[in-house]
Amino acid sequence: MSARFIFVTGGVVSSLGKGLASASLGALLQARGHKVRLRKLDPYLNVDPGTMSPYQHGECFVTDDGAETDLDLGHYERFTGVSARQSDNVTTGRIYSDVIARERRGDYLGGTVQVIPHVTDAIRDFVLSDLSDEEFVICEIGGTVGDIEGLPFLEAIRQLGNELGRARTCYIHCTLLPYVGAAGELKTKPTQHSVKELLSVGIQPDILLCRADRDIPKNERRKIALFCNVKEGRVIPALDVDTIYDVPNAYHREGLDTELLRYFGLLGEDDDGDVDLSRWHDIAHRVRAPEGEVTIAIVGKYTVLLDAYKSLNEALTHGGIANNVRVNLKWIESEVFESADPAPHLEGVDGVLVPGGFGERGSEGKIKAVTFARERKVPYFGICLGMQMAVIEAARNIAGIDHASSTEFGPTPEPVVGLLTEWMKGNQLEKRGITGDMGGTMRLGAYPAHLKPGSLVSQIYGGATEIKERHRHRYEVNAAYKDRLEQAGMVFSGMSPDGELPEIVEFPDHPWFVGVQYHPELKSKPFDPHPLFASFVAAAVQQSRLV
Repeated sequence: MSARFIFVTGGVVSSLGKGLASASLGALLQARGHKVRLRKLDPYLNVDPGTMSPYQHGECFVTDDGAETDLDLGHYERFTGVSARQSDNVTTGRIYSDVIARERRGDYLGGTVQVIPHVTDAIRDFVLSDLSDEEFVICEIGGTVGDIEGLPFLEAIRQLGNELGRARTCYIHCTLLPYVGAAGELKTKPTQHSVKELLSVGIQPDILLCRADRDIPKNERRKIALFCNVKEGRVIPALDVDTIYDVPNAYHREGLDTELLRYFGLLGEDDDGDVDLSRWHDIAHRVRAPEGEVTIAIVGKYTVLLDAYKSLNEALTHGGIANNVRVNLKWIESEVFESADPAPHLEGVDGVLVPGGFGERGSEGKIKAVTFARERKVPYFGICLGMQMAVIEAARNIAGIDHASSTEFGPTPEPVVGLLTEWMKGNQLEKRGITGDMGGTMRLGAYPAHLKPGSLVSQIYGGATEIKERHRHRYEVNAAYKDRLEQAGMVFSGMSPDGELPEIVEFPDHPWFVGVQYHPELKSKPFDPHPLFASFVAAAVQQSRLV
């Protein structure tokens, strides 16, 4: 294996965009013809983000093989198109779980188990594992330099630098240059201190990404290079841009990919090499210069933190790119509708989307949003819980099942939605109990579904009769109610291969009404928008012309 490893760290403050920087660098290397893989090392003690509140950590991204991962893996996929795997995200919790399990088995032959070498070895093994012919592996280290929980990860990547040699490792450090209005200048001291902190653990950064909200004067870049022991050309400005899909273009203009390849000796000092960024120029142009606009209402329960719906937000943008329109999002907390008429909030929107979520809070408000969209013939898209709410709404208001509800919300005489206790994953039967662990016990990852020929979703998927999409849910629509609901007009247009689990519902007499049990937003990309989002936004465009 001769892959080159790029380690991306952050300093000064969090939320500087290390994930976007890593994803954009991956896209730039692809544009030069290189094969890349991206990984995230998270220092927190949770085994994975599956049990973490979206308010604290944002969205939980799910991979095809069923890993619950950090939302940055969504950025990686959206920018590179490379499907993430279980082996692309690890946490301190998972590392320690593995080390302790080995100790209990006696794998350490009676030795004293310590952070160095046992924990750091486990991190190094993770970084080097499950690779084939990748030319570059980009590893982002979560948190900021100086965080106590991040020290084992920094030590591990320091050791890898010694083990693999400088010809195969590069350290990129992302910092902040704050602008002090009273002084009228950008301040370099936080960056100097951050690099000093990194040096204290034995890592000399090779490239600095300096986040700023304005141009960085040449003398400031020269000062940073001098004090941080970095070549001046490798102090890369990372300035704010109006769309994240222009970040690859912006980094290329500042020379990030060129300097990286020069560092590895793959380009000469006077050679910029060949790069094809036409894809990213086109995407940025479509975002900046749309031919129209639509407004989509998102009725959810985590709307105060938009990172909780990161992939959804981006997938709707992709749907806009596919239709060359701007998608304006109107975020509405679903609890509002539990004590108020939804009409004043939803009148005038071109589409209604109810996303996934957990728990009873806000569920009745989501059902009212479904009623509005169904009765007013406004395009409706229900995802995961949004599909379940659509089925419950139809059961109550069309099929006459007055007490229809979900067992997730408590005991009910009409469990139209119930706990999923067993299902097939390939040839293996998966079982879960109501009293079992919460972490990693949902129906996770990619599962196939059979589509009803001639249905709307079959047409949206280009006439396909079988699809494979990513799931993350613990409750399922009860197929025992399927016949009664279909008699009322709701079509179950997608089912699991064994016919037991409803995957998709739709109303044929509605302009566009689709509910899906899976999460299509997880597979959407700006250069390959998911067909459901492209179709939903197209329906919203039609709706806007009717208003």
